[in-house]
Amino acid sequence: MSKLPGWLGRLGAELTELGERLEQRRAEAEGGEAASIEPPETGAEPAAAVPSAVPAGAVPAEPGRRGAAADRVPPPPAYAPSVAARPDPVAAIPWGMRVAAEASWRLLVLAGMLWVLMKVISAVQLVVLAFVAALLVTAMLQPTVARLRRYGLPRGLATAVTAVLGFVIMGLVGWFVVWQVMDNLDTLSDKVRAGIDELKRWLLDSPFHVTEQQINDVAKNLSDTIGTNTEQITSAGLQGVTVMVEVLTGILLAMFSTLFLLYDGKRIWRWVLKLVPAQARPGVAGAGPRAWRTLTAYVRGTVIVALIDAIFIGLGIWFLNVPMAVPLAVFIFLFAFIPLVGAVISGALAVVVALVTEGVFTALMVLAVVLAVQQIEGHVLQPFILGRAVRVHPLAVVLSVAAGGMVAGIGGAVVAVPLVAVTNTVVGYLRSFGQEEALRHAPPPRGATAIDVAPTPAPGSPPEDSGGKKTE
Repeated sequence: MSKLPGWLGRLGAELTELGERLEQRRAEAEGGEAASIEPPETGAEPAAAVPSAVPAGAVPAEPGRRGAAADRVPPPPAYAPSVAARPDPVAAIPWGMRVAAEASWRLLVLAGMLWVLMKVISAVQLVVLAFVAALLVTAMLQPTVARLRRYGLPRGLATAVTAVLGFVIMGLVGWFVVWQVMDNLDTLSDKVRAGIDELKRWLLDSPFHVTEQQINDVAKNLSDTIGTNTEQITSAGLQGVTVMVEVLTGILLAMFSTLFLLYDGKRIWRWVLKLVPAQARPGVAGAGPRAWRTLTAYVRGTVIVALIDAIFIGLGIWFLNVPMAVPLAVFIFLFAFIPLVGAVISGALAVVVALVTEGVFTALMVLAVVLAVQQIEGHVLQPFILGRAVRVHPLAVVLSVAAGGMVAGIGGAVVAVPLVAVTNTVVGYLRSFGQEEALRHAPPPRGATAIDVAPTPAPGSPPEDSGGKKTE
């Protein structure tokens, strides 16, 4: 029994020594991790040695590791729920939606700009239409000025002669139309009354069982409607006077604009080019003359086609003894400047006049003449005269005419198609110009690519020697 306390003392000393060794190894391991995270500076003194005696259950602290241990964030407890990291909001949106959003706000900016532009144009609609009409008349008269200049006339005299002759001819055409309408108005009214009586007799004898009392009631209702709407008719007449004043103002503006465009068109174009940014100026300078050639070809071709339509349809109406044949021919000429829609309106007007004045058979004959001439125009005259320079798809023609009519009435319908044709020419040229510029500024080919694009001799040509000279 005397040996038991000594054995227990040695066991306690060994356990104490084993604990000290474990604590020392743990301290060394923590010191190695801290050294890998924060490397010691060059020339720093080594850390102090760990004391040999450390109380049980205590972790030895090194003087150099106090700041690093304080900066470490303790891990979350085991019972804390795991939270997944949230992705970047931009990365969470699908690629297609991001592209659609980018395109949408740019389209909104463009739509806003177009809306503002249309508001400005609507505010000065008379000036815009007058200037566009001046451009169309200038495109029609400018070749005459160039021809007179080649004959030796000065620019001012050639411009004056062309402008005076053009305005006089257009004024005579307008006066002739008004004169013919006023001269045949009484005859036309008599024909209309006779046609209404004929229609009334046909309705009484028709299988629709229409009575004379019903026809009289319809006529009485029309008379009462006209009588009750006298104020509206009077206001419409006053509005008509206002429209006439605006038309005369627009005609004067168009005449002055035409005169200056004929005389000083090139200088005006150079001034417009100075307003274009320098980087885009070469492309615009090349697109301008091509757009002008397209507009000139369209106006000249449309005038020729409209003149042919007016002559042949007018002759057909005259041979069928339809009254007001000459005014109807002039209306057909004027409405031909509205593609597709104008031909339908003028042809329908001629058929209605023939139906009211001469009967159903004459109206059918006029319809046959109109359709035959318009078919020849659409399939022979327009492709041959206008050519490919101003070829626009029929759907684009119909939509542009409808949009122009909704925005600016008859004037908008007239200028819609030449505007589309000119825009098509300008866009096509700028696309080709941009591709050529990209190829011109591209780096030259090298290596095998240069060999592939190198020019090869034509078949049958003599080979070349190493000096580049052809050998016979």
